[in-house]
Amino acid sequence: MTTVRTFIVEDNPTIRRNLAGTLREVARVDPVGEAESEEEGSRWLTRNLSQWDLAIVDLFLKDGTGFRVLEACRDRSPWQKIVVLSNYATPEMRRKCVHLGADAVFDKATEIDDLIDYCLSRRQAQFSSSAAH
Repeated sequence: MTTVRTFIVEDNPTIRRNLAGTLREVARVDPVGEAESEEEGSRWLTRNLSQWDLAIVDLFLKDGTGFRVLEACRDRSPWQKIVVLSNYATPEMRRKCVHLGADAVFDKATEIDDLIDYCLSRRQAQFSSSAAH
């Protein structure tokens, strides 16, 4: 498995589309699905545990919050990562997200490059892991 199967939970269709395209081209991840609400994202991620490696979650969604998506995915496999991408990546929000199970938190305005680097490192980790087997 040398691709990072990524699910995006983001309520803004333009951001969702641009993020998926950028990550596909630059970070070489494979967007496997998307959701715009807490319920839709939580349901897909928890019912399709074998279908994703990385989830990218916004905090404030069309219906509900990314906090609940994080909570819903607490029982995922150790290799499955969830990161938050938000305009509200304050120190307090970052602490709350990590407490709820986020593996990383990125600011939409200033840390997209960091998110891309994170995705590339996940891809490299998976490539190294699959090459070892």
